[in-house]
Amino acid sequence: MTMAPMGIRLSPLGVAVFCLLGVGVIYHLYAGVLSNHLSYFRQKKKVDLRDLLAVSVEAAQLGGKEVKKVREEDTLNERSKGETKEGAKELLTMGDLQSHRKMFNLIKNTFPEITVYSEESDGKADPVSWSQKIPEDILKLEKGREVSADSLTVWIDPLDATQEYTEKLVKYVTTMVCVALEGKPVIGVIHQPFTGFTAWAMVGQGTNMATRSSYSLNPPKVIVSRSHSGEVKSFLHTAFGNSTTIIPAGGAGYKVLSLLKMHSGQPEPIDEADVYIHITFIKKWDICAGAALLNALGGHMTTLKGDNIDYSGTPVNEGGLVASVDVDHKAILEKLPNWDPSKH
Repeated sequence: MTMAPMGIRLSPLGVAVFCLLGVGVIYHLYAGVLSNHLSYFRQKKKVDLRDLLAVSVEAAQLGGKEVKKVREEDTLNERSKGETKEGAKELLTMGDLQSHRKMFNLIKNTFPEITVYSEESDGKADPVSWSQKIPEDILKLEKGREVSADSLTVWIDPLDATQEYTEKLVKYVTTMVCVALEGKPVIGVIHQPFTGFTAWAMVGQGTNMATRSSYSLNPPKVIVSRSHSGEVKSFLHTAFGNSTTIIPAGGAGYKVLSLLKMHSGQPEPIDEADVYIHITFIKKWDICAGAALLNALGGHMTTLKGDNIDYSGTPVNEGGLVASVDVDHKAILEKLPNWDPSKH
């Protein structure tokens, strides 16, 4: 009598348990290897600072084209987005938004791993991409200075001096990009949309700007914000005397340019100041690019107490600021009266 072979039957639950055990064994065997590989790729996310400078210049110029176009077409659609600590209205226009979209997306599309802070935000994507063109004067800089992407913070101001922009005082208007490495500004770009001029600098590498032939502190010409020039007047007279020349102006970018030697092609002469002082809170996207330009030329931008400003983390600089180049910065600080920006 022939017996039929006995079949082995496995239950679905048994199969599932067996598979799970197998996956567990494989995971433990390869988890360390996979972790090492992922760590390797994370470490490989490096950024060449010369390329980042070229992208920053292109971003500021693209934003500037939007700013100029909106102003010339008179399609500002301005509205208030709130008030400053001092009670002044903070305006928002289509120039701000359209410039933001170009500048923010160009940088993020090119370097998605870099942290970028902008004064504006609207969440709209733009497929804009880097042209891969590097201006000739930037090409002369050293290539290959690569840094870890997670050590960088980019600050962009899509339209500095919005109030003046709405008033057609366009000489004050700039677009700005700044790159901070471990909180220290290393790249600064300030673009003038209505003249087409772009100031740039990479600290320790080069800049297309220069200092003027002379400056004075006896007394100095001090450039300050138009929005509260009355309050700062007594502060400066206490510091430097009643004969101090005070220049009210719009835009932090413009104020930094007023400390430097400007090219002769300006349609309207830019103000010339010896010192830039701000005595209330100010945002880092307003001042970071200017700090990089001044640092590249041996100048300084500090708080009123002389502390260096950390360009990472929170966007607010609460210590006011003093900016200068080719003068005794410490001597300026020593003359300033005690002042707490948080109380004004």
